[in-house]
Amino acid sequence: MSLESVRAHLAAFGLGDAIRVFSESSATVEMAAAQLGIAPALIAKTLAFLDPTAPADGPRVVLIVAAGDAKVSGGEFKRRFGGKASMVPAERLVELTGHPMGGVCPFANPASAQVWLDESLRRFEVVYPAAGTHDSAVPVAVERLAEVSGALGWVDVCGASWREPVAIGG
Repeated sequence: MSLESVRAHLAAFGLGDAIRVFSESSATVEMAAAQLGIAPALIAKTLAFLDPTAPADGPRVVLIVAAGDAKVSGGEFKRRFGGKASMVPAERLVELTGHPMGGVCPFANPASAQVWLDESLRRFEVVYPAAGTHDSAVPVAVERLAEVSGALGWVDVCGASWREPVAIGG
């Protein structure tokens, strides 16, 4: 089960008990923000793209973790990752990320998935990524997010899409 693999992963960082599981879906940014009573920007959405430079013997995945109010720029993605930004088809999410739609997160992914954190997250102290299911989230300090997620680094693939002031309250 995806939630249990994420819980085990997060436990190694002292965050296994921090996961919040909701009685209703939190599969979209808006739904997750409503469940938590916070601004949508504080949701750390994980977007799954096929790696444009992957070898022909199997697709690797580029996971971009971005603020809930940010949008990936196709041009910025192409400049950074060497090809077109193509989302992982919904029917392949579990196979390629280990998590279902609405639960894709930067934790407990297969080794073939590269996690990258977008600069849009840096303006917050704490963000809330999914925890492997469509009805879960976990608060993570942004300063620890790279360590906890195993991210390869920070990128700026959302460009100016998020550079507006955000009201932090729900």
